[in-house]
Amino acid sequence: MKTALIQQAYHDTKAKTLQVTVEKIKEAAQNGAALIVLQELHQTEYFCQSEDTKFFAYANDFEKDIDFWSQVAKAHEVILVTSLFEKRTAGLYHNTAVVFEKDGSVAGKYRKMHIPDDPGFYEKFYFTPGDLGFEPIETSVGKLGVLICWDQWYPEAARIMALKGAELLIYPTAIGWFDEDSSEEKSRQLESWITIQRSHAIANGIPVLSCNRVGFESDSADVMDGTRFWGNSFVCGAQGEILVQADEKNETILYACLLYTSPSPRDKF
Repeated sequence: MKTALIQQAYHDTKAKTLQVTVEKIKEAAQNGAALIVLQELHQTEYFCQSEDTKFFAYANDFEKDIDFWSQVAKAHEVILVTSLFEKRTAGLYHNTAVVFEKDGSVAGKYRKMHIPDDPGFYEKFYFTPGDLGFEPIETSVGKLGVLICWDQWYPEAARIMALKGAELLIYPTAIGWFDEDSSEEKSRQLESWITIQRSHAIANGIPVLSCNRVGFESDSADVMDGTRFWGNSFVCGAQGEILVQADEKNETILYACLLYTSPSPRDKF
């Protein structure tokens, strides 16, 4: 099975960003990708750098966003993993991954369980922890263990997904550096991020797909006050071997082929 991770930057507005994303989905589909993964909160800027009630308005379009990405998945006949801001009711919001089948139907969704609250990543202001548990999503290409960003630091999330039959783990992500950090500190952070996810593949014997954003984003006029998302989206195999990896700066479509090696469901990929 050919997969594609779309690593991209935010393009000033939601409309422009969607246009870029759809163009890349079209290209990936034309190049044979059956499963396409988008990064965390890919429609907008990473708004969790500050605590501002104005951003809750983004979630008002959740149902419209569902319809939009459903049509995209159907038009290009791909399994599509999206990351959306969900409003369930007044005062109740989630960071939610929605997976679409090739016919545009919703195969399932996952609400982010582990919510960070760190400088530049004030997600607890916006998101309620998920209530759907760690349940693999059944699709025509297999059972997907879809998690989101901060979940990647917790082995129990990956383990539960695998024990429940997930055939690969997927992490839409938004993580980056602060420019004032030293090069040594940046290297430690990046290597930790890669290592922990490779360890999930090794411990559970299934591939891992991690899709991160790139570009500098700030909600301040101070050019030093913001996050430089470090990209480095990657796919690793079941022994933790890196199959493909993007760089830290450029938008890219990262392709990987996960081959069928056995008729057994556990060994499908």
